[in-house]
Amino acid sequence: MFDYASIVSQFIMIIFFISLFIILLGFVKSASFKGRVGEIFVNVNNRVRLDASVYRQLSDVTLRLEDKSSTQIDHIVLSRFGIFVIETKNMKGWIFGSEYQKRWTQSIYGKKNSFQNPLLQNHRHIKALEEFLGIERGLYSIVTFVGESSFKTAMPRNVFKGGAYISYIQSFREELFSEEEIERIVQRLASGRLKRSGQTNKEHVSFLKRGFVQTKVPLYESDPKIICRRCRSVMVERRNRKTQEVFLGCSAYPRCKNTEVFL
Repeated sequence: MFDYASIVSQFIMIIFFISLFIILLGFVKSASFKGRVGEIFVNVNNRVRLDASVYRQLSDVTLRLEDKSSTQIDHIVLSRFGIFVIETKNMKGWIFGSEYQKRWTQSIYGKKNSFQNPLLQNHRHIKALEEFLGIERGLYSIVTFVGESSFKTAMPRNVFKGGAYISYIQSFREELFSEEEIERIVQRLASGRLKRSGQTNKEHVSFLKRGFVQTKVPLYESDPKIICRRCRSVMVERRNRKTQEVFLGCSAYPRCKNTEVFL
């Protein structure tokens, strides 16, 4: 007689392991897993190649701003020579983009995918840091692509592949902050950042969805009205009194201090 119970048990085990494999494969291919791998690469690279007596590092920093919005920063490297804000992208394929394009393009396996210009994304991180820390000097944007990708257009000088950004950080030698200032900034970030947890990530994603998806209002619209990402007021053209640089400022200032680069 056949041992039907044994056969059924073995069949269930096979189904279980196949299902587990499919789940793990899906997780490994997920954007969140790839993003975490990229962040680990940058963390290790920073610790190995940057002198710990000169450079301080904070990673996965989520801040709550005055208008109750939140911003999530991959990496912050702090030194007397500047504060470097690093946005990490773990992507494959060919990458096309330029400094002032709103969207960049990834070409892989014959398909083209559009994604947000990481320089503009990191610009908002820097503006958020300026507001949170109350400083307007010495903050520098860096974007690094990890993974099997290659640039097919000329990239700005602060966009890199892999660990090439380290030399860029080390090229800054003018002292802008004292050791005491850096220590105060590190303590401010350490005490003011939101707790690193799944709940914090969930709340941040929920904010992004409320602000950018449900309202279905892009940053730069086709009509003359440009909408503030933080409070949904109209952005207006302003000019820096010192540099004469034109930028976009929120019409709700000083209640909302959001600014954007003028495209």
